[in-house]
Amino acid sequence: MANDNTPKRPPLMSLDEALDHVLKGAIVIPEHESVPSFEADGRVLAEDLVSQLQVPPQDNSSMDGYAIRLEDVPVAGARLKVTQRIPAGHNGQALQAGEAARIFTGAPIPPGANAVVMQEDTQLDSSTEVPEVAVQVIPSQGQWIRRSGEDVTRGAVVLPKGTRLDPAALGLAASIGVAKVKVVRRPRVALFSTGDELVMPGDVEPQNMRPGAIYNSNRFFLRALLVRAGCDVTDLGIVPDNLSSTLQAMKTAAANHDLILTSGGVSVGEEDHVKPAVEALGGLNLWQISMKPGKPFAFGFLNPQGACASNKTYFMGLPGNPVSSFVTFQLLVRPFLLALQGVAAVRLTPYRLQAHFDLPKPDKRREFLRVKRNAQGGVELFPNQSSGVLTSVVWGDGVVDNPGAQAIQVGDWVSFYPFAEWLQ
Repeated sequence: MANDNTPKRPPLMSLDEALDHVLKGAIVIPEHESVPSFEADGRVLAEDLVSQLQVPPQDNSSMDGYAIRLEDVPVAGARLKVTQRIPAGHNGQALQAGEAARIFTGAPIPPGANAVVMQEDTQLDSSTEVPEVAVQVIPSQGQWIRRSGEDVTRGAVVLPKGTRLDPAALGLAASIGVAKVKVVRRPRVALFSTGDELVMPGDVEPQNMRPGAIYNSNRFFLRALLVRAGCDVTDLGIVPDNLSSTLQAMKTAAANHDLILTSGGVSVGEEDHVKPAVEALGGLNLWQISMKPGKPFAFGFLNPQGACASNKTYFMGLPGNPVSSFVTFQLLVRPFLLALQGVAAVRLTPYRLQAHFDLPKPDKRREFLRVKRNAQGGVELFPNQSSGVLTSVVWGDGVVDNPGAQAIQVGDWVSFYPFAEWLQ
């Protein structure tokens, strides 16, 4: 028998190896900009945010009630003269022996007071010339007093560099008086799809679609995902299935973008021109991953100015099937984009939930199964796991990360990633 000298193809790279490779290649964007805190939701801090003051700035009341001196209330029922009223935003006078101050939530504690009694534990007598309050409980030291600096101390780093700002973080920044924040410039991403079969909604009515044509769903959800990941997106539309058009689109996109993201055309068919175009203008560092859906994923760079130029543009190519494109974006593109912006923690930790389904014939590759949580706290499986069935993503609220060749039985504990965290 003749020897087969055909070289064997190396095994596909695992998803973990691919993510390590992608993140290792991510260089943080060096440009920064200052933006109003009101407009900074989703942006990434380019420097530590250090407080110049205490929060709260002084001791204040956490209740509506009466500021008192402990020594004046040795027993329940002790009566004190109410000599002042302190609303929030106003300072009171020092308490003297036998006095109490009517105080409201957020108001500064007057000098001499060492506790606040909530109004529900008091009884006011307004019949006397100076109103008196009977304190019906024995208070404890410091009760209902918020101490200066108990939230933030002066000089503390309240938000470190690399924090992706969310509503709570913006509120914290405002609490220390920050009106503008220095953030990393948004990644500039060029997005285009390939495929002569693609049609844009609105261009052709459903009843007039030619045989073999499909609407371009990927373009819609990918643009939305890029915006949610903090990017400025240039939509280059649909590129025809030929090498010259693909090369020209790549050259145009590489001129002023950090990343080119494509959908379709990264497989090995005769009409798949993205891979050869990238190799002609730069290079591929990664191609095809051992995962399902999402095997035909590509990562590399474009350098149309030549090997000596330093202004390279990253390239990421997603599969054309919509579920494959959606899943690979979340697992590889989103972490990469966050890393470009300087976010340190870009890997999510899965939750452990019980499977309320059977999977007797698993795929040999690592598989991401579209599931939905149920009222019992487990997850149910969408019946059709095809990579072209986008309804599985809309129906589901996450994926089960199932190792290759591992069967699942009802009651097994599985790793679950919720879409809500992917879509933040």
